[in-house]
Amino acid sequence: QVQLVESGGGLVQAGGSLRLSCAASGRTSSNYAMGWFRQAPGKEREVVAAISWSGGDTYYADSMKGRFTISRDNAKNTVYLQMNSLKPEDTAIYYCAARLSLYISTVYVSGDQYVNWGQGTQVTVSS
Repeated sequence: QVQLVESGGGLVQAGGSLRLSCAASGRTSSNYAMGWFRQAPGKEREVVAAISWSGGDTYYADSMKGRFTISRDNAKNTVYLQMNSLKPEDTAIYYCAARLSLYISTVYVSGDQYVNWGQGTQVTVSS
């Protein structure tokens, strides 16, 4: 199993930027595909972005394309989510998730496909 801890959330004005980090510990020697999800009050959890364990393949939800960038540093066992041009509708708790992956380029975009989850970090964007 792998343990995940998110950081980097906070309060930012619309148009601003934040970078979220997700540090993994535990069985990090295995190959884990990673994803970022978010859940706003009264709404269902939705995928934000996902990345293959090699880092060579990524996925973004349509509303995040061009504004968010997911990346990973496997030497540091950390995944990042750079968020630019933030909007009030980006306000949510952001969670990172991980799952073992046998394939170097596979990206998982459904929350049901992930096994390990962090506790979440709050992102609030003021207008």
